[in-house]
Order: sequence, then structure tokens, then C-alpha cells
Amino acid sequence: MLRPNEVRALLDACGTTPAGLRTRALIAALYRAGLRLNEARLLRVKDLDPDARSIRVLHAKGGRARTVGIDHGGTALLIDWLEARKTLGHGVDGWVFCGRSGEPISASYVRVQLQRLGHRAGLDRRVHAHGFRHAHAAELRAEGVDVAVIRRQLGHASLATTIRYLDHLCPAAVVRAIQAREWEVGEVD
Repeated sequence: MLRPNEVRALLDACGTTPAGLRTRALIAALYRAGLRLNEARLLRVKDLDPDARSIRVLHAKGGRARTVGIDHGGTALLIDWLEARKTLGHGVDGWVFCGRSGEPISASYVRVQLQRLGHRAGLDRRVHAHGFRHAHAAELRAEGVDVAVIRRQLGHASLATTIRYLDHLCPAAVVRAIQAREWEVGEVD
């Protein structure tokens, strides 16, 4: 799972070119809103509400739409990209994460870019889109966010799915919780 300092290194490695700003915004959508790659790829500008710091996900897994939150820092990266996007002639409508043609960037393009970015950032681990979603979920849980809220943010149909997801991501949390317990053993007769 990606750690916050690794995500910062990836953001720094993006640079400030239009493509770099787009990648930074994509990372923000994956990491700070917990979107799946396809959900982020298929966002339209009208799906973003920077003032409310929310994103309407219409192309969610299972055909279920949802609205998710995104924090101030993630919103700022999206706004930076939207401003650069306008200068490229894409206007105020259309796909958020588009290429020169205005069409959505492909999943394979993102996979290759994230691998390259990981190398550029000096990370010795595989960087993949779903890893940002994992980090998002684990950080929310570590911050004490209710599992039901995390379920809605991630778009899981079942709370059991979210619990399995978090158990897979955060086994150390279970160990720490049990290690923190005290037990006084009395004298044995």
C-alpha cells in the first residue's frame, strides 16, 4: 500500500507540464476520492463540483452511480488541471482526463504512466491505480471514519465487502489493537 510520502514523491515527479498536471489530478481522484481507474477515466467536467468538494460518479462498477467527497488538496489539483485543460482548447465540458483528441485517456496509458512515474519518483514498488484506492481506504479507517461511510465512498454494494477490503489492507491494525490490551495475571494457586 502506498504511503503518504510515496504519493508526494509521485506528485513531485509529475512535473508542471499539461500532461503532468493531468496526472497529478488523476492521482488526486484515485487517492483522495478513492475512485477506481475506470470511474476516474470516465468523469466529465460537469461531474465535478469544486465548491462542494464532491464528484458525481456515473460510471461506477455495477452500474450504480454515487457521489463521493474529495478533500481540499485533491480539489486544488483537479482545479489546476481544469485550468490547464482549457488552455489546450478543450473548453469547459467533456471528459476530465482527456488526451489531445479530447477523448478519455486509456487505462493502458495510465498503467504505463504510473509505472514510469514510480521509477522517476525512485519507488522500488509497483505503482498501480488501485493502490491509490487502497491507500485512501486504509487512511480513512486509520482516521476513525466509520466503515459504513467508507463503504459509500468506495461504492461497495455490501458492508461485508468493505470489511473484507479493509481487513486485507490493514492487518497490522488488528495486531496493534490486541497488543495495546492489558492483562494482569494473578498468582496461580
